[in-house]
Amino acid sequence: MNAFPSRSEETEREEMARLLPGPAERDLPPGRHLRHKEILMQQIRHDQSSTPASAPVGPGRRGRRLMRPAIMIPAAAMAAAGILVTSLSLGGHGSSTTTAGQSVSVQVGSAGDATTLLDRIATVASQRTTAPIRDDQFVYVLSKGAGSIPGGQRSDDGPAELGPVHERRIWLSQDPTPQGANSGMIREGGTTFGMAAPSPAGGGGAGGVPAGIDRPTYQWLASLPTDPDALLKKLYADTRGNSSGGQDQAVFDKIGELLREAVMPPQTASALYKAVAKIPGVIEVPDAVDAAGRHGVGIARENTSLSQRTEWIFDKTSLSYLGQRSYLTKDTNQGKAGTLTSISAVLARAVVDKAGQEGATAGG
Repeated sequence: MNAFPSRSEETEREEMARLLPGPAERDLPPGRHLRHKEILMQQIRHDQSSTPASAPVGPGRRGRRLMRPAIMIPAAAMAAAGILVTSLSLGGHGSSTTTAGQSVSVQVGSAGDATTLLDRIATVASQRTTAPIRDDQFVYVLSKGAGSIPGGQRSDDGPAELGPVHERRIWLSQDPTPQGANSGMIREGGTTFGMAAPSPAGGGGAGGVPAGIDRPTYQWLASLPTDPDALLKKLYADTRGNSSGGQDQAVFDKIGELLREAVMPPQTASALYKAVAKIPGVIEVPDAVDAAGRHGVGIARENTSLSQRTEWIFDKTSLSYLGQRSYLTKDTNQGKAGTLTSISAVLARAVVDKAGQEGATAGG
């Protein structure tokens, strides 16, 4: 005879479920953990560089670093991270609902063709005219793009997912003094950020980052060597080896930052492209598409540790810079080969007299 009162099968199942041990927690695969760490560090660097327009600028935070290829952190990412921002109505300048294609074709590239193409691009760059920029002016860049949504913001922790393509407007101060960087501004994802650039690690001082590799003003770019070998040597010396792909990849990524959000003298631009041809592993990709849907030819390098290729995209006729994109070259925990992880397009570049002002397209 049963000594316990009778219960329904459903109640018994619930009781057994409570008594059984819970499922074991899964550790993230090493590749996934590395990717999440990189995304978090990119987000932290962006958050550290962006403060609300109304917030005071104070010392103690690392200087603003330009974004890595096309990684545009939306306001939602900062909200999830607990970052306080001031949201302003920008009259249609917010996030769009359009998402770039999630996958591309992984094409075979050529190192020899890259050298030839970069020489052509360098020649065209040297023939452009750019008026010198005053220290009290700003470089304005309008772009659009999308980056991978961090796993914590997705409905699951599955493969990489590209966020919505959205516009980004940035005003970069040309004041070479450390405090000059603080007068810049960013509008992105429906939010306006004042830019703060406190002292870099170990730099000391009362805050701010002077003109240099991490804040490339026009005058600093004009001071660089125009001999490709000397220029490349300086870039290697000035670029911290903080890329998981090694120093060559770190320099390639840094040059990509210079191309994305700077206006540079023609001779500097020409020398820069010739220097890129000397970096091991650089290839030409026959066809590449930017975030605006424009087809061009790509100059690329693969970060083999992440199985991820980054491409700089140039118009096939004018050889003007269009944008960048990054994608997986092999099947990984983040997705299948060809999965896009970021994409961007530069729509306008100008020199203006104050932050918030938009102007005509400048050379570059």
